Amino acid sequence: MTRVLVAEKIGASGIDLLRRHFDVDTAFDADGFDLEARIGDYDGLLIRSATQVTADLIGRATNLKAIGRAGVGVDNVDVPAATKRGIVVANAPESNVVTAAEHTMALLLALARNVPQAHAALVQGKWERSKWSGVELDGKTLGILGFGRIGQLVAQRARAFGMRILAYDPFVSAERYKELGVAKAEDSDAIYAEADFITLHLPKTPETEGWLDAEALAKCKDGVRVLNVARGPLIVDADLEAALDSGKVGGAALDVFRSEPVTEHPLFGRDNVIVTPHLGASTAEATDRAGFQAAEQVVAALTGGAVTTAVNVPAIKAEDLEVLGPYVPLCTALGRLAVTLVAGSSVDRVEVELLGRIADRDTRPLGTATLLGVLQGHTEEDVNVVNAPAVAEERGIQVVESRNSSARDFENLVRVTVRSGDRAERVVGTTFGRRNRRHLLEAWGQRFDVQLEEHLAIFRYEDRPGMIGRIGTAFGEAGVNIVSAAVGRRDDLADGAPHEAVMVVTTDAAVPRDVVAGMVASDGFQDGHAITL
Repeated sequence: MTRVLVAEKIGASGIDLLRRHFDVDTAFDADGFDLEARIGDYDGLLIRSATQVTADLIGRATNLKAIGRAGVGVDNVDVPAATKRGIVVANAPESNVVTAAEHTMALLLALARNVPQAHAALVQGKWERSKWSGVELDGKTLGILGFGRIGQLVAQRARAFGMRILAYDPFVSAERYKELGVAKAEDSDAIYAEADFITLHLPKTPETEGWLDAEALAKCKDGVRVLNVARGPLIVDADLEAALDSGKVGGAALDVFRSEPVTEHPLFGRDNVIVTPHLGASTAEATDRAGFQAAEQVVAALTGGAVTTAVNVPAIKAEDLEVLGPYVPLCTALGRLAVTLVAGSSVDRVEVELLGRIADRDTRPLGTATLLGVLQGHTEEDVNVVNAPAVAEERGIQVVESRNSSARDFENLVRVTVRSGDRAERVVGTTFGRRNRRHLLEAWGQRFDVQLEEHLAIFRYEDRPGMIGRIGTAFGEAGVNIVSAAVGRRDDLADGAPHEAVMVVTTDAAVPRDVVAGMVASDGFQDGHAITL
């Protein structure tokens, strides 16, 4: 009989589901259970966050076919090693979104009415009604930075309290804001200018780390209250402390911190700061839900069902994957390029055109790969090949794929267009050679041919002598080594109109953003971006 090991304690509903299908052992209630010695006995493994499923452990798991993670992250699983062995890895990505949204609301109410402070005073024998008088939520503006699943749930709940909701997330369609009755901010500065309360629901990326710093806080309304139930590094602690000292920030409620666990912190013990020990996902229901959802995925993987939250399973025939495989990283790169170049305040529509012999295959992985390029690093949820379409749908992003068996001038072509309101940007690419190297053929309306590397910069400028040299000089002064470059130019403009050119430069290291900003600010340059693919 198929055997499954539950390594860590989960809700009874998940274990019961597994036992209806398999022979189940529970390691968490067995003294001295030797996981390394016994892992080879099991076909399925269900874990939470404590069990480290390393490549070495996977090497010992000679019968293992499925790993279920009762939670969102899979950082404790060596997914590449599992994939190499053909082991399905699935998580429970929706298990804690309601819990996180509800905890945000709990902190929002507590922050508005000083509930923890008043409670602490009263149990100490102090009757301080006037000191802990709060404010109403009704009529106040809640600014939501990051409008993914959790941010949207917070918005729905806050509206019930009569709050006006203003949200910023350029990776949500304008239509989705309208559906939820939420005002769409064009940028984060609009949030700072209008919000009485600000709640963070951003992913942690190099771009978002330190998002709420002294500069951002200075733009806020006096007395603004700040909440963070997302990621600790989104806030610069010292800058928040200074803003609390000055009165610029009237209060803060924090559930997450830069390093955890933490029991000593400069913000702890302040009358205007409420803290909780990362309870955003901690409810009995969320724990039970995570275990049950992970168990569902293990059952599906071991009985031939549909594994809907797998993070490493391509749902495509091997013969199709062989043909399409080289185009998957190309599509991801084109998606990232297109969304960067459109630089809009929303992503409303992603169009993927597939031309040539690839159009005769099951091209779903290419559409998904494009969505990964558009969304990855920009959503609070971890986006992968399984959940990318669902993440796009819940953000109101329309995805349109078209196919044509003929491709003029090339054997295969991929065109990706990202639309934001009345703006649209198209990029075109293909692969060349036995090593299927990615090539960019069109961007910003200009045609050229450049092999895509990990790091690149792209500039749009007036086509006049000396512009290319200025880019080379600026990069040289910054110590950036150029690998290759290509220029496209338009010559169909009306007489007297300035001619425009686009230059793509690939480099062997990331291009500092201040170098690009300096070029764009100089005479004759119109726009520019540094991108790491």
